Amino acid sequence: MKRHWLSGAALALLLAAGPGFAAEKRPAASFGAIEAPAPEAVRGLAADWLKSAGKTDAATRERFDAIWKDEKRTPLDRLADTFALGDPAAAKLLKDAADPLTPAPTQLPDVLKNDKQPAFFRANLALAYARTLSNRRVHEEALETLKAFTPDQVIDPASYLFHRAVSEHALLQKAEANRSIRRLLEEAATASPERYKTVALLMQLDMAAWKDKDLGDIARKMKVVEDRLDLARGGPKTQEKQKEIIARLDEMIKKLENQAKKPGGT
Repeated sequence: MKRHWLSGAALALLLAAGPGFAAEKRPAASFGAIEAPAPEAVRGLAADWLKSAGKTDAATRERFDAIWKDEKRTPLDRLADTFALGDPAAAKLLKDAADPLTPAPTQLPDVLKNDKQPAFFRANLALAYARTLSNRRVHEEALETLKAFTPDQVIDPASYLFHRAVSEHALLQKAEANRSIRRLLEEAATASPERYKTVALLMQLDMAAWKDKDLGDIARKMKVVEDRLDLARGGPKTQEKQKEIIARLDEMIKKLENQAKKPGGT
């Protein structure tokens, strides 16, 4: 029997959202399916890239073989390790991205902008890098990195669309996050892990309940500010977001005060 990807908890939430939810969220037209290459094909591409990078010595080849024998790790993980093996800039980029003590980046790294490098290398390195930033809640730069490429340029389109949706959701970009989720569930469904699909649905259900200018909206904006402060980003952009929150709170307080002054408090 084919296993259905939807978890019981997610299904319950979907039913609670009402019968119109699925129809409301379905796009008028779907894109074509995006297929992920088989791990063996990715290994071949990785070997070709390593050779083109001039890394053909026996020691490097032995390390490459060890990387690709570890089938417990995803093809993207192993490809990222191959890039780190063959390119010092890639190795440093991925190491710094994973180190919580390294300051979060503020711009797209030069290695990802260098069009003299193969698109295969830049796009998949960008995905591995953005995924790591997303896990560190460095969502602005993760999203900027992913936007520089497209899901059909990477070996794991499901990971691309999932982490793009996560960053868009965290940055309160509702329309963009819903679009990425729809593409994940429709175009990359066959290659997408069930955990991606379940979390994506939960994000979609969460956004369906979002309302502008209520306490929930303020709480979400405060979370964005909190994330920026955690990254030591207290500059003008964060201060502007803080001013927006204070202005909205003042507006709500005045509204409540005006209501309290009316007869009957209504």
